[in-house]
Amino acid sequence: MTQLSLILPAKNEAAALATLLPRLRERFPQAELIVVDDGSSDDTAAIAQRAGARVVRHPVSLGNGAAVKSGARAATGEVLVFLDADGQHDPDDIPRLLAKLDEGYDMAVGARDATSQASLGRGLANRLYNRLAGYVTGHRIPDLTSGFRAVRAARFREFLYLLPNGFSYPTTITMAFFRCGYPVAYVPIHASARIGKSHLKPWKDGLRFLLIIFKIATLYSPLKLFFPVSAGFFLLGLGNYLYTFLAERRFTNMSALLLSAAVIVFLIGLISEQITNLTYKREG
Repeated sequence: MTQLSLILPAKNEAAALATLLPRLRERFPQAELIVVDDGSSDDTAAIAQRAGARVVRHPVSLGNGAAVKSGARAATGEVLVFLDADGQHDPDDIPRLLAKLDEGYDMAVGARDATSQASLGRGLANRLYNRLAGYVTGHRIPDLTSGFRAVRAARFREFLYLLPNGFSYPTTITMAFFRCGYPVAYVPIHASARIGKSHLKPWKDGLRFLLIIFKIATLYSPLKLFFPVSAGFFLLGLGNYLYTFLAERRFTNMSALLLSAAVIVFLIGLISEQITNLTYKREG
């Protein structure tokens, strides 16, 4: 069995792969090199084959997460390293990630510095995701959405069924590892400007990432999302009741509605928490 598998999900990344793959092959001659061609219309597959990479092809584009899952299923290595095929990630940073696994961590993530963000808006959004994830998990998370990571294959495959087909797979796998008590390390890196055009669509993906914010909480600990909302309804209902009681000496329908909403939201959160516990239940 190969010890190390390098996996690159790629869609129309021929220009970047032409220089990136030879660097990876020179730096890690014994590693298994896998390029997942996610429905490319350029020479991505041909360039990968010429560089000696194993190519896994999707006949149509299924998404970045789907490509990651295909690569993980095809890999034979005990350790998987995922990196973008657009030239942003430096192969020389990979040994630093692997060193963290040698220290006992199950996953090591390349945490991008502030100068690595593609735009101010995306940098602010990532900071928001990091803060929310840190609140939910109780762990400091410098970079929730980084796609550059090294992970033990057996651990990673435990959560393949949870991973979405889109761009939010790093969020899901990070939360899953923390939820199951698997140690995660963060290694500071600098990501270069990508080669070629980004596949992210600002408006569409912006709305999708907004939904990720709620998914983060419900994926890890739903009560941390539902309880504050429930408490808010309860305080509003109590405040409304005290006001109407002192002013009119009566209990209004609005107070009843708000207090009922508080109970319902809390119970939904409690049920969601139990479902989450079952989702992450593992044998042994």
